[in-house]
Amino acid sequence: MTTYVLVHGAWHGGWCWVRVADRLRAAGHTVFTPTLTGLAERAHTLTPTISLQTHIKDIARLLQWEELRDVVLVGHSYGGMVITGTADRVADRVRNLAFVDALLPKHGQSAFDLRTAEANAQIRERARALGGGWRIPPTSAEAFMVNPADRTWVDAKCTDLPIGCFSEKLHLSGAGDRIADRVYIRAGGYPNPAFDAALEMARADSRFRCHVVDCGHDIMVDAPDELTRILLESA
Repeated sequence: MTTYVLVHGAWHGGWCWVRVADRLRAAGHTVFTPTLTGLAERAHTLTPTISLQTHIKDIARLLQWEELRDVVLVGHSYGGMVITGTADRVADRVRNLAFVDALLPKHGQSAFDLRTAEANAQIRERARALGGGWRIPPTSAEAFMVNPADRTWVDAKCTDLPIGCFSEKLHLSGAGDRIADRVYIRAGGYPNPAFDAALEMARADSRFRCHVVDCGHDIMVDAPDELTRILLESA
């Protein structure tokens, strides 16, 4: 039996993993799908002080308080920032890292550093116009190329994200570098320079096995069977 911790990306919540979590549990595994502070059902905790470090602490403390070890730690999109920081802090509890169409940061980088200047300008303008300067309204499911049947559901569930999650730089000690078993899963139906660059980095790193799934950015929504198969193999 394997323990999976599935970390969602920006604007999402633990809800987005329901299809994959159900499949992993049906295969006999233990699965946690935490919602990060300030998002989804925890939107009532949203404040301007929430940052990347807040979310890293969310997941590191989950692993500590639930006494989890040999974890397969999975991160989608912005969740790649979170699992990288978590693995650095509690490396002894993590067996594998899986990046699902996710950012792949290095020491000293923020999410903004990994995105294009044009994309960042759009985000900052949305925060200024609609989020009081500190909240980023959700990107639409259509823009993420989610399959049409699920777009209404995804849009209804997504909530604002504090801009500090994108602007705060990630500081790493290097402890997580020893985790040698990694997988990168790219959404082939979602053109995006940040994730294209992440895939190329992963392909150049011998620790990674790489996959491309033909679907939109929310792979866990669009292709749960294929993603579950990859995650089972990664363990």
